[in-house]
Amino acid sequence: MIPTVDQQLQSGLTKHKSIFTSLSDNYKSLISPFNLSPPLMDSNHMAAGLLLLVAFKVAAAAADGDGTLGASYIFGDSLVDAGNNNFLPTLSKANIKPNGIDFKPSGGNPTGRYTNGRTIGDIIGEELGQPHYAVPFLDPNSTGEVILHGVNYASGGGGIMNATGRIFVNRLSMDIQVDYFTITRKQIDKLLGASKAREHVMKKSIFSISIGSNDFLNNYLLPVLSIGARVSQTPDGFVDDLIGHLRSQLTRLYKLDARKFILGNVGPIGCIPYQRTINQLNENECVALPNELALRYNAKLKDLVAQLNDNLPGATFVHANVYDLVLELIVNYDKYGFKTASKACCGNGGQYAGIIPCGPTSTLCEDRDKHVFWDPYHPSEAANLLIAKQLLQGDPKYVSPMNLKQLRDLNL
Repeated sequence: MIPTVDQQLQSGLTKHKSIFTSLSDNYKSLISPFNLSPPLMDSNHMAAGLLLLVAFKVAAAAADGDGTLGASYIFGDSLVDAGNNNFLPTLSKANIKPNGIDFKPSGGNPTGRYTNGRTIGDIIGEELGQPHYAVPFLDPNSTGEVILHGVNYASGGGGIMNATGRIFVNRLSMDIQVDYFTITRKQIDKLLGASKAREHVMKKSIFSISIGSNDFLNNYLLPVLSIGARVSQTPDGFVDDLIGHLRSQLTRLYKLDARKFILGNVGPIGCIPYQRTINQLNENECVALPNELALRYNAKLKDLVAQLNDNLPGATFVHANVYDLVLELIVNYDKYGFKTASKACCGNGGQYAGIIPCGPTSTLCEDRDKHVFWDPYHPSEAANLLIAKQLLQGDPKYVSPMNLKQLRDLNL
């Protein structure tokens, strides 16, 4: 008898957890001498498309009729974290060299971004004329009129579920990120007055959400975290749980006057250097289970976007197909000028430098613009540039029903 899809998934899940368990102690022993974090699988979601969302932040730099720029309010994980985790006692940090080596505004010093340079959001913001990057909410400087240009709530290791990322000790879940926007919303009222504040949030701001990868990589697929009900929960049951929580979180933002949204799905998380390394795959292979879980989630996320557009009056939800966008870059990397889409530029361990996160003792490639991946989990600035270009051009295969410029200029 041929096994059902769920039986195949369960078999793959058991194998995946077995591999993680056998490697876990080795990772800790390798990481601790360098005071580095455990695998920041969070952003490997590069595919997680999450990248996309960051782009949204850019889009947030919306221009209204009088030519003034709006704001970008960014929610998500390490793909779009611009420094919030710098202010948390957490194992998931990127404020160590050589992260940020190509980030010109900081002179090549680390800022807390999980890449060598700009995130997708940074790049899109520049292209849309945004004068300032959205400031991290936890940064002491995130006060006063600076918040009118946007605020970044994203956190490395964060997820839709509050339990996600527990391995990192501290991180901001999506629920907490929305709680923090509630604080920002009150501050905007004080700065502009209730009426103008509502117009600013509704018409001149874009809300980007890039989250979900950690819920699989640092929750469902992580045996140390998959306790209690998680152990016996089916893949579809877990996905339904994620969608239900995300629906509630987005509705909370809507009730706080958010109207322009862009949601990125989860990318091909089975293709990141970390996954290829621990599973000892060939260069052109990806791990099936994480990708299958991502596809199941992505299908239901697309349905959620359609439902929200139908049921929340005045709101526009844009769907970013990060999975296909990133997979295209990975499969046809040479077409885009890259030398490899399997090996990390900065990292250590295994064939693809995919075990130990990027840090001071890591092996660092010289041709950073020739690597799709910066570290075992996150894309390079060169990859971010290509992803941002697609988001701005608005190929309906990747961004629908409109592109980021159109969302920015949409009159509600």
